[in-house]
Formats: sequence, structure tokens, C-alpha cells
Amino acid sequence: MTFSVAFNWLIALFSLVPFIRFGDDWKKSLQLPPKDTRVRTSDVTSTKGNEFEDYCLKRELLMGIFEMGWEKPSPIQEESIPIALSGRDILARAKNGTGKSGAYLIPMLERIDLKKDYIQAVVMVPTRELALQVSQISIQISKHLGGVKVMATTGGTNLRDDIMRLDETVHVVIATPGRILDLIKKGVAKVDRVQMMVMDEADKLLSQDFVVLIEDIISFLGKGRQILLYSATFPISVQKFMVSSHLHKPYEINLMEELTLKGITQYYAYVTERQKVHCLNTLFSRLQINQSIIFCNSTQRVELLAKKITQLGYSCFYIHAKMMQEYRNRVFHDFRNGLCRNLVCTDLFTRGIDIQAVNVVINFDFPKNAETYLHRIGRSGRFGHLGLAINLITSEDRFNLKSIEDQLVTDIKPIPGSIDKSLYVALPGDRPVHQETWRRP
Repeated sequence: MTFSVAFNWLIALFSLVPFIRFGDDWKKSLQLPPKDTRVRTSDVTSTKGNEFEDYCLKRELLMGIFEMGWEKPSPIQEESIPIALSGRDILARAKNGTGKSGAYLIPMLERIDLKKDYIQAVVMVPTRELALQVSQISIQISKHLGGVKVMATTGGTNLRDDIMRLDETVHVVIATPGRILDLIKKGVAKVDRVQMMVMDEADKLLSQDFVVLIEDIISFLGKGRQILLYSATFPISVQKFMVSSHLHKPYEINLMEELTLKGITQYYAYVTERQKVHCLNTLFSRLQINQSIIFCNSTQRVELLAKKITQLGYSCFYIHAKMMQEYRNRVFHDFRNGLCRNLVCTDLFTRGIDIQAVNVVINFDFPKNAETYLHRIGRSGRFGHLGLAINLITSEDRFNLKSIEDQLVTDIKPIPGSIDKSLYVALPGDRPVHQETWRRP
């Protein structure tokens, strides 16, 4: 093939493929979401002033980041991204809702080599809903990279479908521990060439429920793998893992001068058990709720409360671990898309779930420990925005209330007769939430 023929062939090829020529102002071509003008707290604004472009990321990845509405890196992203890109292990402690997912997904996707057709990165999460959420974010920010294949695999779904999917090219797997270990032991998920393993919500993944599975999974990885841990709390289980042979001189990040998010205002109301539903009805009538999450301590109480709320005339979904996975996925998807205002759930929904429209969290049943409380109230006030946490306290909860205040070094105040809307209501123009009558999924 002569030079002129080859040149003409290349010109013809490029004319068929939309691309951004060198020197173009590529940001003008981005399809950006509406600018978020809500007030943000120092949890996400107290940065060094870095830009995403400072990390020498691929332009196609930057396009996906900006089209997600991520304008500048948050503090945890500033600390984490350059270290993760260097290949070093990371042990990061940061508050819920401050951008931890972006802190590991951005360097992970930057390092994916599309010429290699095997699994290069694994993200471990403790719940199915979080796996779906992280996989959706991964797909969105990698959409311009030209072929990054992301797969979510969790328990409660068809194993045969996962096996067939792994017959094709997969670069990134987002998984719950039990399912990915099953696929590894069956020889279907080959992880010996994985270069990066992430543990999101590491405190839960290293608890007694999962730690044996996690150690098994790590044993199948190659020696040169990188491990990144992200968590809001560092219990003894995480501290033990820190000094184990699994981590190689990890870079430690601690952005937890205080445990609770700055934008969340916390109140309690003393009630008897029989007064709780009446109190909840009063809150619904007086608060300006965009979306709310209401926590109960058992699956039975979740279903009973959801039925009561519906009888009161409010739109309501419910979700808990004993529901079929298909129903759970549907409820999660519909609530996330604003099809219902209120969601009643168990602690299944406390881990990493990021729904920006939630501005009120209500503990219908008060939790037994500080860690659970911290994760529950962290469902509001996401990414530095404002939120409200209200706790219904019975006489049996008084000691727990005091204990949690002391452990978290926080102030939970008695609920006033009128709550200032500026503490939890977003500015006009935010995404509306459509009220619908509740329907059983």
C-alpha cells in the first residue's frame, strides 16, 4: 500500500468516527448535568485546590468525570487518586458521602489496559445494592474510554448468567464476597492477574460475616496486586488487617477529625412505643421532605410500618434482606429515580448507598451501637449537602443515646417545636420527587 493510498484510507476512516481534534476546546462538547447550586460544607469543600486535570488522566476519562457532575476533587479524592495511580496500597478513613467511590474508581479506570482481555480490577462491597450502584458509576464515568467492560456480580442472582458473562471480556468486577469467591473456585473468574483490589466499606467486609471470605479471595490474587481499603470507621478487625501480611507499607489517609458529617442536624424526640406512628405522622406533615429513609430494627417492623404509612396516605416503599433480589433491585431503582418519597428499611440500606435527594433520615427504631447510627444518618447530607436526622427515643433507648453521643463526640438535641428549613432544605430548582401512591413491588 502506497503512502498516499494509506493516507487517504486513514482520512476516510476518521471521517466516519466522531472525534475531538487536537487543540479543540473539548469541554464545550460535554453533556453536563445542571449545575448543583446547593450549599456544601467543609467536608467536601476544604480542599487543596487541585483539579482533576492535575492528575494527568486520560481525556476520555475526564469527560466521563465531568459529565457525572464532578467538578473538582473532594478531600478524599485529592489524597487518594495520586497515591492509587502510583500503585501503592492505601488505607483510607473518610466520612460517609464525601466521594470515596470516586477516590478509587478514577485511578482504577485510568489504569485499565483495553488491550488486555482479562480481569484487571476487583471491587469488593458488602451489599448487592452497593454493588449495583458502584457498577453504574463505573459504567458512566468510563463511557468515553472506548470499551471498558464492567460487571456486577452478587448473591441472589442467576449464577449461570454470571458464568456466561465471564466467557466474554471483563476488565472490572464489582462483587459481594460470597459470589466472587464461588466464581473463583469454579475457575470461571480468573483473578491471578488482577492489579488492583478495592474494599469499599472495609469495616463491614473485615467483620466476622466476611473476613474469612476476603482472606480466601486475596489468596487467589497475584503477589504484585495493590489493595485499597476505604472505610468511615476503623474497628479492631480493620486494625488487625493493617498489620497483616496482606498490605505492603500502606499509605494511610485519615480525614476523620470528627465522625459525623458537618451538614447533618441531629434531633431526638422522647416517645412511648405506642406514640411512634403518631409522631412520624406529625413529622411528615410539618417537615419539607424531598425524600426520606426511615430505619427499623427488624424486617417484620419494616413491613408493618410501611403498611401504616400507606394507610396514613403517604407514598412509601420498603426494602429488607428477606425480599427477593428482583424486588429489591426494583425498589432501589425506583426510589433512586424519585418515584416515591419515603423508604422504610433495615440496616441493609446503611452501607454506601448514595441518593442525593434524601434530606431526612428518621430512626423509627434507635440503633444499638454508634457505628450503625453513623452509617444510618450518613444517608442524608451526601457530598457536603445539608440533611436532618431525627431519632424516636423510648425510655429503653436513653442510655444508648448518651453512649452514642459520647462515642461520636456529637450533640443530639431535643427536637424543637419548629425546625428551621434552612438546616435541611435544598435551594429551589433541584430535582423534583414525584409523589405516587405506594405499591407493593
